[in-house]
Amino acid sequence: MSLCAQPETGDGDTQTCLEDIESTNSNCLYFNALFLYNLPPFQCLFFLPTGIALGFALQPVNMTETQINYFTFPGQMLLRMLEMMLLPLIVSSLIAGIASVEKKTYGKIGLYSFCYYATTTFLALTSGVLLAIFIKPGKSPEHITATSVGNSTPMQTLDAFLDLIRNMFPSNLVKASFSLVRSSFYPNICFITSFSNTFVFLHVFIPIPGSTDGMNILGLVVFSVGTGVILNYMGDEGKPMRDFFDCLSKVTMHLISVIIWYSPVGILFLVGGQILKMKDMGVIGRQIGMYTVTLVTGLALHCLVVLPLIYIVITRKNPIRFVSGLLEALTMAFGTSSSTATLPVTIHCLETYLNMDKKVTRFMVPMGAIMTMDGTALYEVVASIFIAQVYHINLSVGQIILIGITAEVAAIGATGVPQGGLVTITLVLSSAGLPLEGISLIVTVDWILDRLRTITNVMSDAFGVGIIYFPTGMELTLFFFATVSEQNMYNVKYSVK
Repeated sequence: MSLCAQPETGDGDTQTCLEDIESTNSNCLYFNALFLYNLPPFQCLFFLPTGIALGFALQPVNMTETQINYFTFPGQMLLRMLEMMLLPLIVSSLIAGIASVEKKTYGKIGLYSFCYYATTTFLALTSGVLLAIFIKPGKSPEHITATSVGNSTPMQTLDAFLDLIRNMFPSNLVKASFSLVRSSFYPNICFITSFSNTFVFLHVFIPIPGSTDGMNILGLVVFSVGTGVILNYMGDEGKPMRDFFDCLSKVTMHLISVIIWYSPVGILFLVGGQILKMKDMGVIGRQIGMYTVTLVTGLALHCLVVLPLIYIVITRKNPIRFVSGLLEALTMAFGTSSSTATLPVTIHCLETYLNMDKKVTRFMVPMGAIMTMDGTALYEVVASIFIAQVYHINLSVGQIILIGITAEVAAIGATGVPQGGLVTITLVLSSAGLPLEGISLIVTVDWILDRLRTITNVMSDAFGVGIIYFPTGMELTLFFFATVSEQNMYNVKYSVK
């Protein structure tokens, strides 16, 4: 202060100098905050290739499975922290979001969302079918015999659809946080007597509703949406519950912000551990290579052409700027290979970096994590046609349509866990009568392709928020200002009394 306040200059110059100092300090604080604000995405971009390089550098060591598990421990902790946030995030964000917005506005958001989900999934399925038919990745002059990956259940499309409905209405909400409904099958031998007194033994598989590990997100979403709608109708009577879930949602997002600072370290060890698990780099033959090229082309086409084009047509905005705000979520999707685990980071990026309204993000992103599985649907279609080509099975138009419908049902019912597509692909293959042993052909490269289709799923969810926010954002803003004005008038009236 003594350097600036000259005695002969007068009080005016002294005040000006002090204002300059305060302005300089505020600018420094602004740039420091801006640096810390954008540091996590750049850290993820740095640690991702570092993890890949570290994995290849340690491959000559020939680490055992136990040593690899120890190596990936920091990454496993990241996954556990993200999974810990899922239950409070989904329940609180959906209930608080739906309960605080006008019914008419959410009706429009739901209608626009359904149209977006249906359009992008149809385009993903169509591009996958066309690429697999024209490129013919499984074409070969001779038959290939694949080793079975294990016993499979003869699940049909109807069984998967019924499981989907059962999961929508869980019998126990506490159990739904760690258990999914999935039908199991047991064989029943039937004896058939013919006119010539001969017996025919027929194996009939009877479906029985069972359960498997995993969070029943669909059931939690249905319960949260219903609770939010009821709280919205209750008005002032439901205000304490709305305030509680709104506070819980804010607390959860603050915890997620803390976890995000640890995410680059976890991603480094997760990716490096996957590289270490690759024992034979030459295992990918010509057919597997062509399958990989076909699927990567379809995913890239959907991410880089279809979704940005829809975004440009509807919003008239630059999709590159939008994608740049999602770098942290996309890196997390590649590192964790789980769209469900990436869900908190996706919401954080949309609200923090792209300034999306939380009433849209916290309604659409959890719904999109279930409904929008474009990458998974595209993968299941390409993989099914590839296996049919490997075994020289000619698919009819009806079979291809059936594969597309079944792939959509299986994608919606996917659990969002790493390599969950390998579970649902059995449903698609069974529906078309294709050999399940063909799954062993695609297992070798699924670890990397699973990460790419997870990126596609996350991008589709995020673009959906950006697209739906464009026509509904103004209505949400007007509703917010109307609510604030009404509250201010109530406060003035109360103070006068």
